[in-house]
Amino acid sequence: LDLVFRGLHTPPGDASGLSSPPRVAPPPNTMAALGSALSTQLRAPSAQWKAKAKRATKARCAVRAASTENKIEDVAAAVDPKALLPEGLYCESNYKAIRRPTRTVTVGDVKLGSEHPIVRQTMTTSDTRDVEATVAEVIKCADAGAEMVRITVQGMQEAKACVEIKKTLLERGYTTPLIADIHFAPKVAMTVAECFDKIRVNPGNFADGRKKFEDILYETDEEYEAEILEIEKIFTPLVLKCKERGVAMRIGTNHGSLSARTLSRFGDTPAGMVESAFEFARICRKHDYHNFVFSMKASNPLVMVQAYRLLAHEMYKLGWDYPLHLGVTEAGEGEDGRMKSSIGIGALLLDGLGDTIRVSLTEASHLEMEPCTRLRDLGMKACADAIGVDKFDEVGRDFKSFERRESDLPMQKEDDPIDMRNILHRDGSVLSAVTPAQLASEDPFYRDLGAKLAVGMPLRDIATSDSIFLREIPAADDEKANRSIRRLQEIGVGVVAPVAALAATPIDNAVAAVPAKEAKGDMAMPKGAVRWAVVFDGTESAEEIKSALELEPVMALIETAPETSRLHASRRVFTELNKLGSKTPVIHHMVFPADEVKDAVVIQSGAQAGGVLCDGLGD
Repeated sequence: LDLVFRGLHTPPGDASGLSSPPRVAPPPNTMAALGSALSTQLRAPSAQWKAKAKRATKARCAVRAASTENKIEDVAAAVDPKALLPEGLYCESNYKAIRRPTRTVTVGDVKLGSEHPIVRQTMTTSDTRDVEATVAEVIKCADAGAEMVRITVQGMQEAKACVEIKKTLLERGYTTPLIADIHFAPKVAMTVAECFDKIRVNPGNFADGRKKFEDILYETDEEYEAEILEIEKIFTPLVLKCKERGVAMRIGTNHGSLSARTLSRFGDTPAGMVESAFEFARICRKHDYHNFVFSMKASNPLVMVQAYRLLAHEMYKLGWDYPLHLGVTEAGEGEDGRMKSSIGIGALLLDGLGDTIRVSLTEASHLEMEPCTRLRDLGMKACADAIGVDKFDEVGRDFKSFERRESDLPMQKEDDPIDMRNILHRDGSVLSAVTPAQLASEDPFYRDLGAKLAVGMPLRDIATSDSIFLREIPAADDEKANRSIRRLQEIGVGVVAPVAALAATPIDNAVAAVPAKEAKGDMAMPKGAVRWAVVFDGTESAEEIKSALELEPVMALIETAPETSRLHASRRVFTELNKLGSKTPVIHHMVFPADEVKDAVVIQSGAQAGGVLCDGLGD
């Protein structure tokens, strides 16, 4: 899992996009906001551009608050304060899965919103102009479970084909709602609104997406606001047509495709994504059109989660209740694509956010439905069962700003017979659960751990697991298995095992893992062991957590009790650790039945552990 999770971590200095004030312009060669996996290289501004920007700075600073934040606050002031969540929250509960209440949006014969099941959807990959191929793909997706299908509509030829696609599907008995994906083409949107059930517009390019960033500099707030009037002029006809015909709409912002106008003020940040969508939503509301949903999609799950949380937070402040469409763009294929979607979509579903979802894979569109269904079921069950923990006052987590929790790596002691400093890794640690049989296989086992081999001896590499976890310890006469343990320890790989197992079968230089509820500061360490680890199940009291930390463990493992929500229990454990000032590294330890299918492992681990790691909680 860590191979995926490692890429989500961002140095604290790169994670301030949500809380910092809008900038005059992003500096050259900046990192994309909130830990985008790749840096976004922006063209260095010219000397003339710099001079104009400098002259505009004072004027901008004076009007920024009035142009954005105050507009939101003015609307919120008209809402009953008792109906609003306390400042800082973005979901109904931080300790229990409760679905965010929303209005119902109607898409054809499908209803979206908190009063209805989460809706699954996918997107065709065939050429829209090929009517028969697109119809066949929609049917295949519908038969696989898709409740809505999105079709890209680039131009008028595609728009005309859409009429035939819809007609043919109805003739064949398929009423599956169709969604038109529109970019750069307001006129095309007007045409396809005559036959489709929903229109997706991207605020980043619907009206002003063709302009170049370096060509635009807004000297005053008035210039910035003037563009909104132009957007309203272009967007209003579509709003009125959708309202007249009962067609739904998705206002879908994409990280990486914000308009030049938005970039000039907010940069490529979640704050810019939210404000861009709100500008279009205000136009809809002005014309009393409310049959729309929001989306805040990104290819980086961390950015995506941050953006949706900020969107929900701002809607709570405004008293808005529009449903949310969840998705990670260009997630990829296979295990990686499913994992990225599970982290982004799953983390939000467990917080009660999300009313329709799409798992975006670079595979055949109907294959998206299996992981989509698993995520749908995860979110629906979590909220139906109200999974969670007892209410607690959470500290140490700010959803508006990503910062990885600080932890201390193991220190070497003078009398340590082996090097203990590498049993965890500063960039994120990987512990591999292994069996005596795997240890005894030697060379194949070393390769599975990511070690290199030289004359049959393992050599540590950047991809090598940092420690192994032995639920069962090999017998004393199992020569090959015990030799593997010694060889791994010699190259700095840690060996962690339950305290009870080590008491029965000692291992030299092992780390003894003790349940936190059994840990006492003066308890004796098993023979041969040199360090403690504590295991939390998420149900410990504050006193039990404090007592466990008196052992000065080199790591803590969170292995939640059965039927306990890992996401919520982990938040509670981290809150207690923060209160105590503990910097003990924390490992998310998940256990699955031996016969669990791989997709279920990916979906559950991505949502439950990935959702916590999106807050920088865990090593």
